[in-house]
Amino acid sequence: MNAFKQFSSRRTCQDQRGQVLPWMAFMMLLFVGIGAFVLDIGHAFYCYRELQSASDAAALAGALQLNTNNTLTTATSYSATAGSQNVYPALSINGSNSVSMVPGYPVLKCLSTIKSMGIGCTAPNYANAIQVKEQAVIPTFFARVFGMGQMTISTTSTAAISGAKSQPYNVAVIIDTTASMKTVDTNCDGGAERVICAEMGVQTLLQNLYPCSSVLGCGSITNGVSQNALDSVAIFTFPPVTNGTASNDFNCSGSNPTIVPYTLPDIGATSYSPTGSNMGNYQITPFESDYKSSDSSTTLVGSSNISMTVGGGTTTSGASCPGMQAPGGDGTYYAGVIYAAQAALIAQAASETAANANANPQNIMIILTDGEANASASKMNASTTSGTAIATTNTFPGGGATSSLTNYPSPFDQCQQAVAAANYAKAQGTIVYAVAYGSESSGCTTDSSGPQANITPCQVMSEMASGPQYFYSDYTQSGSGSTCVSTGTQVSDMNDIFQQISANFLYARLIPDGTT
Repeated sequence: MNAFKQFSSRRTCQDQRGQVLPWMAFMMLLFVGIGAFVLDIGHAFYCYRELQSASDAAALAGALQLNTNNTLTTATSYSATAGSQNVYPALSINGSNSVSMVPGYPVLKCLSTIKSMGIGCTAPNYANAIQVKEQAVIPTFFARVFGMGQMTISTTSTAAISGAKSQPYNVAVIIDTTASMKTVDTNCDGGAERVICAEMGVQTLLQNLYPCSSVLGCGSITNGVSQNALDSVAIFTFPPVTNGTASNDFNCSGSNPTIVPYTLPDIGATSYSPTGSNMGNYQITPFESDYKSSDSSTTLVGSSNISMTVGGGTTTSGASCPGMQAPGGDGTYYAGVIYAAQAALIAQAASETAANANANPQNIMIILTDGEANASASKMNASTTSGTAIATTNTFPGGGATSSLTNYPSPFDQCQQAVAAANYAKAQGTIVYAVAYGSESSGCTTDSSGPQANITPCQVMSEMASGPQYFYSDYTQSGSGSTCVSTGTQVSDMNDIFQQISANFLYARLIPDGTT
C-alpha cells in the first residue's frame, strides 16, 4: 500500500501535462502587445505623414502670400483642420476631424538667414517666413487592451518665400516718361521727380534678381548678356523715341532722346525690332543680364546699360549717370507699348528655348504709370506696323468685357485699349504687374463709350494686373490727391513695392524648422 502511494505520488509529480497553458496565455498576451505596437505605431506613422503633408502645404501656401494681408488665413485654409483643403479621413475620431492648429500658430517670422539672402521683412507682415504647427488625436486598436485608446501626434513645417531659382525670367519693365512723371514727390528720397523715384524702385528690383546661374556663374559678357544668363531685363518707355537717340537714356549724356508720335505695333506680333534711325521705338535696352556681376551681389554694375537707364550707372570717370528722364510732349497712350513689350517677350523666350529646350522661361511685364491715357490723334501714327489704319470715328458699341475691345488702334477709349492689351499679354502666359503711381479716381477722358465707359485710371491699373496680388499702388506721393489703394497688396512706398515684386519671383520652399 505504501509502495502504491509512493508510486502515485511520484507519477503525479512527474506528470507535466497542462503546464503549457500558462505559457500560451503569456505568449498570446505578448503577441497582442506586439500587434498593438506594429499596427498602432504603423497607423500613427501613416497619420503622421498625412498630417506632415498638410502642414507642409499650409506653410508653402502661406509663404506664397507673405506679401499680402491674407498670409495666416491662407495657411490655415490649406491645413488639415476641419473645413480646410487638406483634410484626411484617417485623422479623425469617431468620424469627426480631430486636427487642430496648435495655439499661437501659424506664426510669422523674420529670419536673419533669409534676410542674408536679400529677402527682407517688409510690410504688411514684416516677415520672410511662416511656421505652421498642427496636432491630431488619433484612435488606437490593439493598444486599447492596455488602456490607451488614443494618442496625440503633432507636426511642424516652416517655409520661406526665398528659394532656388528653377527657371529663367524675362522681365519687361515699362516706365512712363510723360510730363506728369516730372512732378516732384516729396515722399520719395526727400523730394525727387516721380520718374527718378520709379527708377530707384527698379534698381531695387535689379538688386534682388538672379542675373546668371548660381552653379556656373555668369561667365563672359557679350552685348550685355551673360554666358550663363538667368533673369534678363529690358527697359521700355512711352512716348516712343527715335532709334538714333534712344541711347541718350543710358549713355550718361544727360540729353533726352527725340520723342516721336505713338507708334502702333500689331496685335499678335512675335518680335519687336523697329529699324531706321528715325523710326519710333519703345524699347530702350534689349534683354540683358549684366546688371549684376553675380547672384549674390547686392550692387549694380555701373557700366551696364540697364543700370545706367535707371540711374544706377556710372561714367568712366566714376560720376553718377542721371538715368532716363521724363521729357513728355505727346500726352499718354500706352496700349502700343504693351503690345511692343509682349512681342519682344515672345521673341526672347523663343530664343532661349531654341538654345535650351529645357529652359522653360517665364515672361514678366511690369507697367508703371498713373493710368490715365489721353493722347490726341495728332500724336499717333496713321496706321499700325502692318498698315491697319487708325480709327477716325468711334463706332464701338458699349457692353461686353473690356477684353472684347477691338477698336485698336484708336484715339478713342484709350484706357480700355490698355486693359485689352494687358489682357492679351496675360492670355499669352505673361504675368503682368501694374504699379499705379498717383493714379486718380477720375480721368480717362477719351473713354466715353465701350464696355467700360468712364473707367478710372485706378481701375485701369487694377484690371491690367494678373490678379489683386499683382497690383500695387503708390498713392501717397505728394500733390496727387490719389485715393487709389490696392486691395491685394499693402505697401505704398516705391522701393518696398519693387522689393515685394522681386520676392514674388522666388519660389516658396520648406526650410528647417530651427532656421534662425
